[in-house]
Parts: sequence; structure tokens; C-alpha cells
Amino acid sequence: MAREGSDPAAKGDGDPIRHIPVLLCEVVNAVQPAPGQVILDGTFGAGGYARAFLQAGANVIALDRDPVALAIGRALEDEHAPHLRVIEARFSSLDQFSPADGLDAVVLDIGVSSMQVDEAERGFSFRHEGPLDMRMAGKGVSAADVVNQARPGDLARIFGFLGEERQAGRIARAIERRRIDEPFRTTRDLAGLIELTVKRKPTDRIHPATKVFQALRAYVNDELGELARALLAAERALKPGGRLAVVTFHSLEDRIVKRFVQARSGKSAGSRHLPEVARKPATFSPARPAMVSAGAAEIRRNPRARSAKLRLACRTAEPVAADAGSPADMALFGLPDLPRLSVFGGQSDATPR
Repeated sequence: MAREGSDPAAKGDGDPIRHIPVLLCEVVNAVQPAPGQVILDGTFGAGGYARAFLQAGANVIALDRDPVALAIGRALEDEHAPHLRVIEARFSSLDQFSPADGLDAVVLDIGVSSMQVDEAERGFSFRHEGPLDMRMAGKGVSAADVVNQARPGDLARIFGFLGEERQAGRIARAIERRRIDEPFRTTRDLAGLIELTVKRKPTDRIHPATKVFQALRAYVNDELGELARALLAAERALKPGGRLAVVTFHSLEDRIVKRFVQARSGKSAGSRHLPEVARKPATFSPARPAMVSAGAAEIRRNPRARSAKLRLACRTAEPVAADAGSPADMALFGLPDLPRLSVFGGQSDATPR
């Protein structure tokens, strides 16, 4: 799902609020859309990138799993037929929608959108009182399911790895004690407990619950696993010379993209903390520059762009290795081995991979 900041002062025709795509000019310059090209926007969101590609004459295949984004897409699809196709799908399956001769570009804008954060009923943010949900597609295990059912040790692992929360164990134990008497149902209920557990210092710049909410959202939507599988899918779907552009907002996401591009361009992506991954023929070449961040003017206009990083790579003519996407190949991403909850309650040892 694309992460976009909103400008409350800007009204679009038919749109309650027009969203501002992060690094729009940089993405367009990197992708270089042109008439006749086929570009896959794997995180459609409010359609900011897709509109720019369509205006340049390109054909766009847009994916999303969010019902609100899909509704926006259907209206835009009618306006731009036959040059736009909007499909309800996870972006990890993007290669299933590629034309036979491949895609000219794949664009991914990773994270949660302002549309989701600003809707209290979606339960993504503790800024609003709402159900503890966080599901991008509105289906499957919710954040409340995780908080109320997962073992304390697993909660600590989720908060520690996906949220980089230093007091993950302490928060997990506090959740366990509290849920015995009453399950967690709302965003502010959970945020309030975390604030009581982790005393907020006057110098703290963020709310104590921020990292836990980030971790829960990433876990519920399997965000890191989706990103890893999407990169492998883009490798299969892009034609020689095709461009990959990925916008990330968090160090964990950026690390996955950077590691993939390094590995697939024949450079070392190893780490002493991860299994050794055999090098493969270079299926990508890093673009120049390989990474772009938002400028001061964009950050002033849209503070959410402050942490955004755009990484770019170009597909070579080298065929995809036969074992691409195998468990051994997935090891290069360093994804956590976290247990999964079933929709009907209870816990399994199956990993998101």
C-alpha cells in the first residue's frame, strides 16, 4: 500500500482530499514513462504515481489489497480505459499480471498510507480511538488477535525485531498481565498501557507506543515478507532494461531492498549474522544514483517524506536463476522466523515465508 502524505488545503475533483505522492518527481525521472510502455504500480494507494505515468502516455497495471484504494482505482480506471487496469492483489504476486514480453518498470511505495492512518475505524494509529485492527485488506488476523492471543515471548520478538523496541519484553509481560482480566479492543487502550509501562521522558520525541504499533502493523500484514517476495517477482517480470523503483520509509524495509540489489548486481550482500548466500549472475545493475532521498522543500511541504528513500535498479538480460525464490534464496533478506496466528485463534509454528 502506498504511503502518501495529504495536503488538507488541496481539494481534487471528486476527491475529499488530494494526496501527495512522496518523491513523485524522482520516481517519474527514474521510471521515464513513455507512450506504449507497461508500468506496474504495485502499491496503488490514492493513485498519485499511476496518474503521472498515465499522463506520460504509459499503460499502467495497478495492484492494491485495500478496499478504499480499490474504490479510488475503479473510478480512475473508467476515466483512463483501456490504459489502466486496477487489480485486487498483493504486490508479491505482481509477476502474475505481467505481459508476455515483460514489464518496462515496477514501482513500489512501501508502508501504510495516510488514508489508512487517518481513518479511526481502520485501527492503524493511536492518535484516534478505534478498533485494534490494522489489516490492510480487512481480512485475516487483526492486531487485537495478536495482542490477545500470542505468547508473551513471541510478542517480545515481534516488538523487538519489527519495531526495534528496546523494552519489548517488558511491554509483552505487561500485556500478558492485563489481558487476563480484559482483552485489548481499541488503539488507545493498548497505547495507554504501553505509556504506563514505558514512562515517557520529557526528551522523548515519539510516543512510547509508536514502535509497538509499527511492529504490529508489519506483522499483521506480513510487510517484510511481502516486500521480499515482491522484489523476487519483479526480477521475474521485468524485461531487459526494465526499471525497478522502490520507496521505503523504515530502515528494515530499506535494508531488504539494498541487500537484494547488491546481491543481484553481483556485489556482496553478506552479513556475519546471516547464512552465506551463493552469488548469482547479475540480474540487476544499480542505477546512478542508487538511492535518492527527499529534498528540503518536499519535507517542508510533506513531513512524512523525511524518512523516505528511493532505491533504483535496472534489469539486465541475464535470466532468472532456477532456484530464485527458494528458501535458500530468501535467506539473503534476513527475515525473522516468527510464528503465525490462525484466523480462528490459536498459534502455529508456520512462518510468513
